[in-house]
Amino acid sequence: MSTLTLEHAKQLLSSTTTEPHLFNHALAVSSAMGALAAHFDEDVNYWQAVGFLHDYDYEQYPQAHLQHTEKELLALGVDETAVRAIMAHGYGLCSDVAPITNLEKALYTVDELTGIIGAAARMRPLGITDLEIKSFMKKFKDKKFAAKCDRSLILSGCDMLGMEITEVADLCIAGMKTQMDALGLGPKQA
Repeated sequence: MSTLTLEHAKQLLSSTTTEPHLFNHALAVSSAMGALAAHFDEDVNYWQAVGFLHDYDYEQYPQAHLQHTEKELLALGVDETAVRAIMAHGYGLCSDVAPITNLEKALYTVDELTGIIGAAARMRPLGITDLEIKSFMKKFKDKKFAAKCDRSLILSGCDMLGMEITEVADLCIAGMKTQMDALGLGPKQA
Protein backbone atom coordinates (compact mmCIF):
# COMPACT_ATOMS: atom_id res chain seq x y z
CA MET A 1 0.00 0.00 0.00
CA SER A 2 1.57 3.27 -1.11
CA THR A 3 0.70 6.90 -0.51
CA LEU A 4 -2.01 8.16 -2.87
CA THR A 5 -0.79 10.30 -5.76
CA LEU A 6 -2.82 12.68 -7.90
CA GLU A 7 -2.29 10.48 -10.97
CA HIS A 8 -3.57 7.41 -9.13
CA ALA A 9 -6.54 9.39 -7.77
CA LYS A 10 -7.43 10.44 -11.33
CA GLN A 11 -7.25 6.83 -12.55
CA LEU A 12 -9.41 5.60 -9.69
CA LEU A 13 -12.07 8.29 -10.12
CA SER A 14 -12.17 7.61 -13.88
CA SER A 15 -13.04 3.97 -13.09
CA THR A 16 -16.29 4.96 -11.35
CA THR A 17 -17.23 8.35 -12.76
CA THR A 18 -18.26 9.66 -16.19
CA GLU A 19 -20.12 12.94 -15.48
CA PRO A 20 -18.08 16.05 -16.46
CA HIS A 21 -19.52 18.11 -13.58
CA LEU A 22 -18.22 15.53 -11.08
CA PHE A 23 -14.71 15.74 -12.54
CA ASN A 24 -14.99 19.54 -12.40
CA HIS A 25 -15.98 19.32 -8.72
CA ALA A 26 -13.11 16.88 -8.06
CA LEU A 27 -10.66 19.35 -9.61
CA ALA A 28 -12.09 22.30 -7.66
CA VAL A 29 -11.80 20.44 -4.35
CA SER A 30 -8.34 19.16 -5.29
CA SER A 31 -7.03 22.64 -6.09
CA ALA A 32 -8.54 24.09 -2.89
CA MET A 33 -7.01 21.25 -0.87
CA GLY A 34 -3.62 22.01 -2.38
CA ALA A 35 -3.83 25.59 -1.14
CA LEU A 36 -4.80 24.44 2.35
CA ALA A 37 -1.96 21.89 2.36
CA ALA A 38 0.50 24.68 1.58
CA HIS A 39 -1.03 26.78 4.39
CA PHE A 40 -0.52 23.94 6.89
CA ASP A 41 2.92 23.10 5.46
CA GLU A 42 1.70 19.63 4.40
CA ASP A 43 2.23 17.55 1.23
CA VAL A 44 0.39 19.51 -1.49
CA ASN A 45 0.27 16.65 -4.01
CA TYR A 46 -1.13 14.25 -1.41
CA TRP A 47 -3.85 16.63 -0.24
CA GLN A 48 -4.76 17.34 -3.88
CA ALA A 49 -4.99 13.60 -4.55
CA VAL A 50 -7.30 13.04 -1.58
CA GLY A 51 -9.43 15.99 -2.69
CA PHE A 52 -9.68 14.68 -6.23
CA LEU A 53 -10.81 11.21 -5.12
CA HIS A 54 -13.26 12.22 -2.37
CA ASP A 55 -16.45 11.43 -4.33
CA TYR A 56 -15.21 8.03 -5.56
CA ASP A 57 -18.59 6.28 -5.30
CA TYR A 58 -20.91 9.27 -5.73
CA GLU A 59 -21.99 8.81 -9.36
CA GLN A 60 -22.71 5.11 -8.93
CA TYR A 61 -24.35 5.40 -5.50
CA PRO A 62 -25.69 8.96 -4.99
CA GLN A 63 -28.22 7.76 -2.40
CA ALA A 64 -25.59 5.64 -0.59
CA HIS A 65 -22.57 7.94 -0.91
CA LEU A 66 -19.48 6.63 0.92
CA GLN A 67 -21.10 3.24 1.54
CA HIS A 68 -19.05 1.80 -1.35
CA THR A 69 -15.79 3.59 -0.67
CA GLU A 70 -13.80 2.36 2.31
CA LYS A 71 -13.43 -1.36 1.52
CA GLU A 72 -13.13 -0.73 -2.20
CA LEU A 73 -10.37 1.89 -1.95
CA LEU A 74 -8.41 -0.10 0.64
CA ALA A 75 -8.62 -3.16 -1.66
CA LEU A 76 -7.28 -0.99 -4.51
CA GLY A 77 -4.23 -0.08 -2.42
CA VAL A 78 -5.23 3.42 -1.29
CA ASP A 79 -3.57 4.26 2.03
CA GLU A 80 -5.65 4.33 5.21
CA THR A 81 -5.00 8.03 5.87
CA ALA A 82 -6.51 9.01 2.52
CA VAL A 83 -9.46 6.64 2.91
CA ARG A 84 -10.23 7.93 6.40
CA ALA A 85 -10.15 11.55 5.15
CA ILE A 86 -12.51 10.65 2.30
CA MET A 87 -14.89 8.95 4.74
CA ALA A 88 -14.73 11.93 7.13
CA HIS A 89 -15.81 14.43 4.45
CA GLY A 90 -19.34 13.04 4.76
CA TYR A 91 -19.42 13.30 8.55
CA GLY A 92 -22.94 13.78 9.88
CA LEU A 93 -24.47 13.34 6.43
CA CYS A 94 -23.53 9.89 5.16
CA SER A 95 -20.66 8.87 7.43
CA ASP A 96 -20.00 8.66 11.16
CA VAL A 97 -16.23 9.18 10.75
CA ALA A 98 -15.50 12.46 12.55
CA PRO A 99 -12.82 14.73 11.03
CA ILE A 100 -9.82 14.77 13.39
CA THR A 101 -6.71 15.71 11.40
CA ASN A 102 -6.24 18.94 9.45
CA LEU A 103 -6.47 16.89 6.23
CA GLU A 104 -9.87 15.52 7.26
CA LYS A 105 -11.17 18.85 8.54
CA ALA A 106 -10.02 20.65 5.37
CA LEU A 107 -11.73 18.16 3.04
CA TYR A 108 -14.92 18.32 5.13
CA THR A 109 -14.90 22.13 4.82
CA VAL A 110 -13.86 22.75 1.21
CA ASP A 111 -16.20 20.17 -0.37
CA GLU A 112 -19.16 22.53 -0.01
CA LEU A 113 -17.16 25.76 -0.02
CA THR A 114 -15.81 25.25 -3.56
CA GLY A 115 -19.40 25.10 -4.82
CA ILE A 116 -20.16 28.62 -3.61
CA ILE A 117 -16.81 29.94 -4.87
CA GLY A 118 -17.39 28.41 -8.31
CA ALA A 119 -20.93 29.78 -8.52
CA ALA A 120 -19.76 33.26 -7.48
CA ALA A 121 -16.91 33.19 -10.03
CA ARG A 122 -19.23 32.12 -12.87
CA MET A 123 -21.32 35.27 -12.36
CA ARG A 124 -18.37 37.62 -12.91
CA PRO A 125 -17.13 38.83 -16.33
CA LEU A 126 -13.54 38.12 -15.26
CA GLY A 127 -14.47 34.87 -13.54
CA ILE A 128 -12.38 33.93 -10.53
CA THR A 129 -9.47 36.18 -11.60
CA ASP A 130 -10.76 39.17 -9.64
CA LEU A 131 -12.97 37.42 -7.07
CA GLU A 132 -12.13 39.02 -3.75
CA ILE A 133 -13.15 37.88 -0.31
CA LYS A 134 -15.56 40.80 0.19
CA SER A 135 -17.55 39.82 -2.92
CA PHE A 136 -17.45 36.18 -1.95
CA MET A 137 -18.78 36.92 1.54
CA LYS A 138 -21.78 38.80 0.08
CA LYS A 139 -22.68 35.65 -1.86
CA PHE A 140 -21.92 33.43 1.13
CA LYS A 141 -24.33 35.42 3.32
CA ASP A 142 -27.08 35.24 0.66
CA LYS A 143 -28.78 31.94 1.56
CA LYS A 144 -30.59 31.86 -1.79
CA PHE A 145 -27.31 31.95 -3.72
CA ALA A 146 -25.92 28.43 -4.37
CA ALA A 147 -28.63 27.33 -1.95
CA LYS A 148 -27.66 23.64 -2.05
CA CYS A 149 -24.26 24.39 -0.49
CA ASP A 150 -24.52 23.83 3.28
CA ARG A 151 -23.17 26.97 4.94
CA SER A 152 -23.53 25.61 8.48
CA LEU A 153 -21.34 22.66 7.52
CA ILE A 154 -18.73 25.02 6.04
CA LEU A 155 -18.72 27.17 9.18
CA SER A 156 -18.50 24.07 11.37
CA GLY A 157 -15.47 22.94 9.34
CA CYS A 158 -13.83 26.35 9.71
CA ASP A 159 -14.35 26.11 13.48
CA MET A 160 -12.73 22.66 13.47
CA LEU A 161 -9.75 24.13 11.63
CA GLY A 162 -9.60 27.07 14.03
CA MET A 163 -9.86 29.47 11.09
CA GLU A 164 -12.25 32.20 9.97
CA ILE A 165 -14.42 31.57 6.90
CA THR A 166 -12.71 34.52 5.18
CA GLU A 167 -9.28 32.92 5.63
CA VAL A 168 -10.36 29.48 4.40
CA ALA A 169 -12.29 30.94 1.45
CA ASP A 170 -9.34 33.14 0.48
CA LEU A 171 -7.05 30.09 0.38
CA CYS A 172 -9.61 28.12 -1.64
CA ILE A 173 -10.05 30.95 -4.15
CA ALA A 174 -6.26 31.14 -4.57
CA GLY A 175 -6.09 27.38 -5.07
CA MET A 176 -8.94 27.34 -7.59
CA LYS A 177 -7.31 30.18 -9.55
CA THR A 178 -4.45 27.80 -10.37
CA GLN A 179 -6.95 25.64 -12.30
CA MET A 180 -9.33 28.38 -13.48
CA ASP A 181 -9.21 27.46 -17.17
CA ALA A 182 -9.78 23.75 -16.56
CA LEU A 183 -12.60 24.65 -14.14
CA GLY A 184 -14.21 27.04 -16.65
CA LEU A 185 -13.77 29.93 -14.23
CA GLY A 186 -11.54 32.19 -16.34
CA PRO A 187 -12.62 35.46 -17.96
CA LYS A 188 -15.65 35.21 -20.25
CA GLN A 189 -14.81 35.47 -23.93
CA ALA A 190 -16.21 38.55 -25.68
